[in-house]
Amino acid sequence: MRIGIVCYPTFGGSGVVATELGLELSKRGHEIHFITYNQPVRLDLISHNVHYHEVNVPEYPLFHYQPYELALSSKLVDMVKLHKLEILHVHYAIPHAYAAYMAKKMLLEEGITIPFVTTLHGTDITLVGSHPFYKPAVTFSINNSDAVTAVSESLKEDTLRLFDIKKEIHVITNFIDNTHYKFAFTDCQRGMMATDEERIITHISNFRPVKRIMDIIKIFYNVHKEIPARLMMVGEGPEREKAEQLCEELGIIDDVIFLGRSNEIDKILCFSDLFLLPSETESFGLAALEAMASGVPVISSNTGGIPEVNIQGVTGFLSDVGNVEEMSKNAIYILKDNERLKQFKKNAKTQSLKFDIMNIVPKYEALYKETLKNSKAVV
Repeated sequence: MRIGIVCYPTFGGSGVVATELGLELSKRGHEIHFITYNQPVRLDLISHNVHYHEVNVPEYPLFHYQPYELALSSKLVDMVKLHKLEILHVHYAIPHAYAAYMAKKMLLEEGITIPFVTTLHGTDITLVGSHPFYKPAVTFSINNSDAVTAVSESLKEDTLRLFDIKKEIHVITNFIDNTHYKFAFTDCQRGMMATDEERIITHISNFRPVKRIMDIIKIFYNVHKEIPARLMMVGEGPEREKAEQLCEELGIIDDVIFLGRSNEIDKILCFSDLFLLPSETESFGLAALEAMASGVPVISSNTGGIPEVNIQGVTGFLSDVGNVEEMSKNAIYILKDNERLKQFKKNAKTQSLKFDIMNIVPKYEALYKETLKNSKAVV
């Protein structure tokens, strides 16, 4: 198949998943065309099967805000015609599904049929989409997609609760490539981050308020009182400065390392003993899954799609949002006993295999084929 993929080209989960999906599809013989405003961060391989097309948004004094949807829909029309694309897969309802719908209508005027699949990732539903200003456009875009997927059962339920959806929503979860999580490392490398007696606790995110960064610092503070430990904070965002101030106030700043954005996340997770994800909400919890793939148990909130990934008492523990005391106790319980920690690590790795890319990508291939079949039947 010749497939066009539209996504945000950033470090966020949706962009990473869309890029990894495209690369795996290319390995399976499909011709993949990424269409977005920047080259996706994980797209380091351009080949005869993988192409990138930049969406340029011209600057016009007439517009207070430059119309990206208009530029994207026009680019989609051009790329479908030039490369004879058979199907589009857009990640996020707004603005991508909206632009795909407009492109589809423009192409129909020229006798070209192009179906599109929309994948809902979370914030397009829970934050952007549920705002009254955008709700009609999100509802329209989902209902006029040829097929719709959501990355968790929880997100599917949220979508059906928040919008008047007529389309069937298929749950196809996020995934990881477990071949990326086979490491060989030495004790001296781990020693760069902590002593032999210290446990390494990790958090990775964009440090937005929804991630409850202050809860992470408080959990670590409680653990630190009981067990020698260090906290690795990976990422950047608006909550970082407040987190550093809280570490100063609690007297733990020397044992908390703010690494900023890192290209060595795999290595950091490989050395880690525990991952913290106390978020207000997560549509799936890809960061938790990546940790588990490295054999790292997870202490998390029980919100959104996280319980579909992190299994209570098996791969870690789940608590109500904001229950710092319970999360702290569960973290100490896992970390205090070597054999117990070893078992949780093993369980985490085993659970992650269920979400391996080899198990998930065939579901997308089957959906593409079914969508193409249905669109031809309608024509």
